[in-house]
Amino acid sequence: MIILRQTLAVALLAAALPCFAGVYSYVDAEGNRVFTDRPAGEAAEEVHLKPSNSMPAPPMPAARPTEPAAPKAASIIYQLRILSPTADEAIRNNAGNVSVTVQAEPTLHPGHAYQVLLDDQPFGAPGEQTSFALSNVDRGTHQLALAVVDEQERVLQRTANQPFHLIRTSLAQRRMVNPCQKADYGVRPECPLKDKPVEKRDIPFVPFL
Repeated sequence: MIILRQTLAVALLAAALPCFAGVYSYVDAEGNRVFTDRPAGEAAEEVHLKPSNSMPAPPMPAARPTEPAAPKAASIIYQLRILSPTADEAIRNNAGNVSVTVQAEPTLHPGHAYQVLLDDQPFGAPGEQTSFALSNVDRGTHQLALAVVDEQERVLQRTANQPFHLIRTSLAQRRMVNPCQKADYGVRPECPLKDKPVEKRDIPFVPFL
């Protein structure tokens, strides 16, 4: 037990002392074995310690340089305008044709296109031109809007609805102004064949015998 304590004391002292300090041992007046790095004139013997087992620390992996994150493309905010027809404009066209002129600032980004919306429904195909022709629009009040779409025709941005009014003579009004003649049926839109009167067949007169 005493030897174990002495061995433990030597190990602790060796760990606590600097690596360059010597370790000495002597027996004091009471017969106790003392270990010290300062013999202080006592008849001490130097203790030769065995080299401790040590392993070099594993090298730290070199830090990989981090690539700067690619900046996200800034989303484009367009100032969209419908130049014509203006809001609440009344358009008179018996064929139902409406010319639409639009504008965007800045100009369209590559891959973007205009889409005209009539009553919240796409009218025609998207395009990069600033003028569109609507045809055969029904008479009455309609809502017009302009959108910007991408290559997959997804709406990126759109305007609020802008009303306009189409004044168009009805077929009945056209027949009143210009009544249908025999040769007009099937030719004029307001004179369909189904409305053509049945022609009376001439029956020859046969005297009663």
